[in-house]
Amino acid sequence: MSTATTSGRRRGGTTPAASGYLFVAPFMVVFLAMLVVPLAYAAYLSLFQDRLIGGTVFAGLDNYTRALGDDRLLEGVLRVARFFLFQVPIMLVVSLLAALAIDSGLLRLSKVFRLGIFLPYAVPSVVAALMWGYLYGPDFGPFAQLAEKVGAAVPPFLSDSWMLGSMANIVTWEFTGYNMIILYAALRAIPGELYEAAAVDGAGPWRTAWSIKIPAVRPALLLCLIFSVIGSFQLFAEPNLLQRLAPSVIDSAYTPNLYAYTLAFTGQEVNYAAAVSFLLGLVIIVASYAVLFVAGRRSRS
Repeated sequence: MSTATTSGRRRGGTTPAASGYLFVAPFMVVFLAMLVVPLAYAAYLSLFQDRLIGGTVFAGLDNYTRALGDDRLLEGVLRVARFFLFQVPIMLVVSLLAALAIDSGLLRLSKVFRLGIFLPYAVPSVVAALMWGYLYGPDFGPFAQLAEKVGAAVPPFLSDSWMLGSMANIVTWEFTGYNMIILYAALRAIPGELYEAAAVDGAGPWRTAWSIKIPAVRPALLLCLIFSVIGSFQLFAEPNLLQRLAPSVIDSAYTPNLYAYTLAFTGQEVNYAAAVSFLLGLVIIVASYAVLFVAGRRSRS
């Protein structure tokens, strides 16, 4: 091997491969310490049970068997599935329309509009839930006070039939701007030659949006959809805080995440909570794969 080649591969006594490992090392340390190790420890805990006689004993898959037959857990999973089916399409449609409006160049004060939609994402979920909980309040909320002044019925935002819709409104308000930014970035990446070809063919703004822009952002829409699947099944902050305002509507198992939290920190059933969390992760994986599978079949057809 020549001296030039050797000097090209070694700088400061370190090979390029070793340099790459050094750059990746900080991420790997954080990844292992904050994700892999906690997951391994939770998996270990899920295989044990605390009993009155014998203390902590190895239980194998008993916790998972119990979770699979837990009606409260199943009801929570079905509830967040319903939440996903009606909240996510509305949020993604609004996000797409906002991104198209900004990208069109016809919107006045587009920067202010873009910032106004994205700003709620900067608000922590806890603060957003507290704020909307105040707005929803049947006694002190502004909607209730306005309804009383005009002689109308107070909107039952925190009732059993309205609760999922009320939480969907909070989540939509929070994450529309986040998804809009992703879709807008995808729109900006579309080659300008496609727009020029469409203009030559006589396509107007609506035809260009329908035939060029929307098909081009399908991968970004799919990414937003996957993120929404994960977020929906991990719903926690909103029901946890609204529970204080409507304890008769939101119980400790209203969502699977809230159920696992209650089991671990209120019921002191850490081992069972770990099993519930792992099953919830499995549900998220299956739901995400189903979305990818359906999207793949549609793209091929």
